[in-house]
Amino acid sequence: MITTLAVENYRSLRKLIVPLGRLTVVTGANGTGKSSLYRSLRLLADSARGGAIAALAREGGLPSTLWAGPEKLGRAVREGQHPLQGTVRTEPVSLRLGFAGDEFGYAVDFGHPAPVPGSLFALDPEIKRECTWAGPVLRPAALLSDRAGPAVRTRTADGGWHRTQNALRPYDSMLSELADPQLAPDLLALRERMRSWRFYDHVRTDAGAPARIPRIGTRTPVLGADGSDLPAALQTIREIGDHAALDAAVDAAFPGTRVSVSDRDGRFELELHQQGLLRPLGAAELSDGTLRYLLWTAALLTPRPPALMVLNEPETSLHPDLLAPLADLILTVSRDTQTVVVTHATPLADALAAGTRRHRVDLRTITLLKEFGRTEVAGREGPLDEPLWHWPQR
Repeated sequence: MITTLAVENYRSLRKLIVPLGRLTVVTGANGTGKSSLYRSLRLLADSARGGAIAALAREGGLPSTLWAGPEKLGRAVREGQHPLQGTVRTEPVSLRLGFAGDEFGYAVDFGHPAPVPGSLFALDPEIKRECTWAGPVLRPAALLSDRAGPAVRTRTADGGWHRTQNALRPYDSMLSELADPQLAPDLLALRERMRSWRFYDHVRTDAGAPARIPRIGTRTPVLGADGSDLPAALQTIREIGDHAALDAAVDAAFPGTRVSVSDRDGRFELELHQQGLLRPLGAAELSDGTLRYLLWTAALLTPRPPALMVLNEPETSLHPDLLAPLADLILTVSRDTQTVVVTHATPLADALAAGTRRHRVDLRTITLLKEFGRTEVAGREGPLDEPLWHWPQR
């Protein structure tokens, strides 16, 4: 389980170190950095798949994603005695992401690329430093793998080091390139765990949404990011997953209602059976809120649970009456899967908090606010209030 998330210089996250629990709820007003925190987790997952550089480039490269404020904020500026003015950078350009848990920790440091004459890829950042370690805090004795530029060393079974020179290109992560079961089994284990992380945000529910269209059905233990395989995912839960939890989740949200899947020449179609109706409703007839709730049900009740599931604003398009059933569903899942919920809906956060004792789930609530353009954690007075964290130095 991840116990600490650390981000530095990513958008409004100038320096953010937060603790994570079995269930973590991130709240705050619009524009306080909730989406940036969500994106930072996605970038970490992209590192395990070799896609972090491309993801940053799609956001405009480091010029667009780096913290845009000053390196330091003086006391006079904080107290309003001196206006905020532009400054010249004195430190190397650095965007750093990391996490740590009971078993492993990982950190990556992105910087500006070295100039290459004739290259058109000037927006692609380079990986300057990358480390993995055992346990919750980076210490020299806990290092498992260490990458500085193109050189990498990995811990061997006898406690020594296996060293390779020029093993990596500046835009490749050692997670995707060097995870070898013989030379770096710990690196491989960490990579596979990170690759299991799952993210869901604004799945479409409009009239042309993929979830409303019948599709060829195959066994689907993991709902796709666009929701197009919703009927197959629900049928998979019914056949090899927790079908009782599926029925309970639907009945809690829509009393007296049940969901089924019809097979028409191999094409699966969702059917919602409601009391008082002579025929079931198809996905094309469902309201946005009803369809979205069923999408969350399929995502959360997956028969193949990930190590981490992150939900971004799951309350979107839902009627307030559906927030309590959704909270109960999230709490049920978080007993076995570490879950992060990013939300601005106070009723959802309250419903999650109210149900923790009944579900015996450890809940951490992180409320974000913005001060002088940078994201801060509400109620935190200084560094002593944040988890212990050390970045690898260049």
